[in-house]
Amino acid sequence: MADEGPPPGADEATPPPPITELPPRLPPRWASGGRTFSKFDSMSLAARVVRLCVVIVLLVGAVVVATVAVAGLGPPSEEDLRREAGLLDKRQLLIGVKDDQPGMALRENGVYRGFDVEIAYLVAADLGFAPADVRFLTIESEDRARRQALDVKTNKIVTVDLVVATFSITKARVDDPDVMFSAPYLRTEQSVLTRKTTNKYEALSDLAGEKVCTLNTTTSAQNLRTAGVEPVGKNKISECVRGLESGAYAAVSTDAAILAGFVYRNPGKFTIHDIGAEGSELYGINVGRNKALQTLVNLALYRSYTEPTDRRWETAYDDCLRVEQPAAMPQQVAVAQQPEVDRPRVRIWPWETEP
Repeated sequence: MADEGPPPGADEATPPPPITELPPRLPPRWASGGRTFSKFDSMSLAARVVRLCVVIVLLVGAVVVATVAVAGLGPPSEEDLRREAGLLDKRQLLIGVKDDQPGMALRENGVYRGFDVEIAYLVAADLGFAPADVRFLTIESEDRARRQALDVKTNKIVTVDLVVATFSITKARVDDPDVMFSAPYLRTEQSVLTRKTTNKYEALSDLAGEKVCTLNTTTSAQNLRTAGVEPVGKNKISECVRGLESGAYAAVSTDAAILAGFVYRNPGKFTIHDIGAEGSELYGINVGRNKALQTLVNLALYRSYTEPTDRRWETAYDDCLRVEQPAAMPQQVAVAQQPEVDRPRVRIWPWETEP
């Protein structure tokens, strides 16, 4: 029987089975489980570029900061200055002030009060010391350059960290190797105090032939000598005022900011005279030979001068000196504005290379 041959269509290829699942559309290493999806995978190209730019900027900034720090190109930071000044491990700040000048620095019942005291607290706070960590010691005029004060508790001579004691900035003092002044913090002028009188002294030369008391080693004593007056020197201005009351002296001469306090506290007893002195007495803080400490003190004064919300200087003036002004008329007690302070060379931002 002859072969019937293959059935019709047997020579055609067998059609593939129907596709029920699409192949993965991922790179092989992802499809095989080498990586999982994250939020970053769904980001647009622009978003990825932005993120990359941010990373690059941060890396460049870190390199710049590291370069500045290692190379020492920029000004020191506050932390650098605190370390250099020896403040990091210091538990107590010693400050020399006067103790017998009402309005400026007066010690009563063991407590110091006055404008100099408030300025000392202002600076101490910016140095990192709370009021409880500040210790005041009485210092005499002749000891302000050496920063030597007597500790009454131990009866020993102590070297203080700062001197805030109506210390006028002069060329001779600036040239003293033991003295390094801060920027000025108060401007006043020399004046004359007498017992209550209607007579007027209009110049220091009007005191010629009179017994005039003043503080030793002060600019006031030098100015009196220049005017032809040989003063009687004392260690404390309160000694001069007591001598004036007893009639031992015809007048007392020193800065108006100091004398005004005695007029204010003793109504009807004294007269203060505006002698029309040329120039000003600018008070500075003596930090000794500690350059880093000087910069930090200047930074505190600079912030007080420039920051509108910092009213500590103005409050100290109002509370301690402005209240004395009516009793001192027509003599101006002191200029009612903090003297200008230049910005110290301190790095505020890590990348700064200029002050």
